[in-house]
Amino acid sequence: MHEHPESEAGGPARQPRSAGTMRDEALPVAPPSSGSPAEPHQSRPAGGAGSRRPLALLWAVALIVAVLDQATKAWALSSLEAGQRVALLGRLLGLTLVRNPGAAFSIASGQTWVFSLIAIVVSVVVMRASRRLASRSWAVALGLVLGGALGNLVDRLVRSPGILRGHVIDFIDYAGYFVGNVADIAIVAAAGGIIVLSLGGWEMDGTRSGGREATRTGESDPSAPGPRRRARLSGSDRAPRARRAQRGGRPRNDEEPPVRGPVAAGEPDEGAGR
Repeated sequence: MHEHPESEAGGPARQPRSAGTMRDEALPVAPPSSGSPAEPHQSRPAGGAGSRRPLALLWAVALIVAVLDQATKAWALSSLEAGQRVALLGRLLGLTLVRNPGAAFSIASGQTWVFSLIAIVVSVVVMRASRRLASRSWAVALGLVLGGALGNLVDRLVRSPGILRGHVIDFIDYAGYFVGNVADIAIVAAAGGIIVLSLGGWEMDGTRSGGREATRTGESDPSAPGPRRRARLSGSDRAPRARRAQRGGRPRNDEEPPVRGPVAAGEPDEGAGR
């Protein structure tokens, strides 16, 4: 009958733990620091500070464009004479005061009320789209659109011959081909910016088509290291040397060697000669 040997203290001898037991032992993991989060990226709240900043930028750009447009038109009315051209860059660029009943750059004259309604619709659409705005680039582009639309809409509302039929003040002469104003420049610049953003796959909510921007959708970046890997890189879950030795199946230096069973008759006792 096999008897369990006892240690020198009189208690049961310590049995070596199996590799499976050592693998199942939980390792201490320090809480993640703010610099290396252990949880997947979560989507930002739509009403947070991150969404208010682009919205404020949109309105700031729109206000600057509208004020600058009306200020330059007021200067043109007071400084220029109708039909008289002032050369700035020879024939390429000059100043000519024109009262435009049509669209931008004196296009489609005689349809003032149509373009007044279009300007109102564009302004409403931009303001509604700004609710999900989280991109500064889109904020600038939409701000240019809104500022340009409001700048020309003011002329159509308050200038003669009447509401929704007012003539827009144009004064920037482009080589005699067409005459425009600051609002027209803002609208054209916005159109170019929107084309670039759309071709690049950038959305108004700050994401990019194809899942390249995952922080807005609540999905973690597949190329980023996992929580345990990030914790190890930060050095926050380094196990003690003894636990690493046990995990690899190597006994500690200060640990007692495994207790052997009784020595059978005729077997040399290795400890006898020590």
